[in-house]
Amino acid sequence: MKRAYKYRFYPTAEQAEELARTFGCVRLVYNKALEERTRAYTLQGRRVSYVESSAALTQWKKTPELAFLGEVSSVPLQQALRHLQAAFANFFAKRAKYPAFKSKRKSRASAEYTRSAFRWRDGRLTLAKMDAPLNIVWSRPLPEGSEPSTVTLSRDAAGRWFVSILVEEKIAPLAPVEQSVGLDAGITALATLSTGEKIVNPQHERADRRRLTKAQRALARKEKGSNNRAKARLKVARVYARIADRRRDHLHKVTTRLVRENQVIAVEDLTVRNMVRNHSLARAISDASWRELRSMLEYKAAWYGRTSVAVDRWFPSSKLCSACGTLQDTMPLNVREWECPDCGAVHDRDVNAAKNVLAAKLGES
Repeated sequence: MKRAYKYRFYPTAEQAEELARTFGCVRLVYNKALEERTRAYTLQGRRVSYVESSAALTQWKKTPELAFLGEVSSVPLQQALRHLQAAFANFFAKRAKYPAFKSKRKSRASAEYTRSAFRWRDGRLTLAKMDAPLNIVWSRPLPEGSEPSTVTLSRDAAGRWFVSILVEEKIAPLAPVEQSVGLDAGITALATLSTGEKIVNPQHERADRRRLTKAQRALARKEKGSNNRAKARLKVARVYARIADRRRDHLHKVTTRLVRENQVIAVEDLTVRNMVRNHSLARAISDASWRELRSMLEYKAAWYGRTSVAVDRWFPSSKLCSACGTLQDTMPLNVREWECPDCGAVHDRDVNAAKNVLAAKLGES
């Protein structure tokens, strides 16, 4: 299967300038092609193909206003058009919203290079239009004998540079195990397992809230458009990056352990988009990052021969007695422990829900 390995790298001044120029050209080509497609669809009811957009790109390069597009590698520009084509395909298939324009400040600055636009030799990566290889920090080795098929360069809001290397890799499935687990996502505990274990929620955003608040207040005091405001914005971005990195690291460790120890992992199909509309809990829910937790479980289960399944979002996991199956009429959020009126079993709300989630999926199989 194809798998991407992401590394941090430190470009020279010339490489940083070349990449920044490439990022800008990629964004311009994407937005201009989107504008042309939107105009054709709105005024003529006609869909523009990738081939037409590619031909238009060739003509843009011949104009005095856009001649600078020829100064960067053509491959990232073509890849931008392919990404736009995929975005429209998802839109017309009703899998996504209408493609949006890329913003200089809010959108991720990136450029994708295919095999014809970079050189891979002795573990050193050199991009088109560059003389020297990138100074990559190899935090982990690539699979032995692997050859990159695509590399994606990006710069985050905190000013850090990353390269994502896509390779073909054979991942051996883990040995089968008999244990299965149900998982109930929460805020106080990130996840409660049907075994009774509660995985702590580190609440990384809350831990750094004072630092984040201080940086945001400093940013608010700076004059718009000034260099000091740009520096203050960078400090805010670095705090956010620290929070996101620590959260992702914790989720990787948790999900890897769950996948290694269990053959089947049953989770709730939560509608996070709707849940964050509750302004009292939105910050805590976002910090828990349930969607990313489930995503990691799904792709790691697929890698290692495990099964990750989701229970219907309307399944009454909290109101159902896992001992006798009695369904309670109501179960307010403030009730953390309750006794079943029929069988007398005393339940921890979250552990009971996790047991019901597991039983529901095992009952279907």
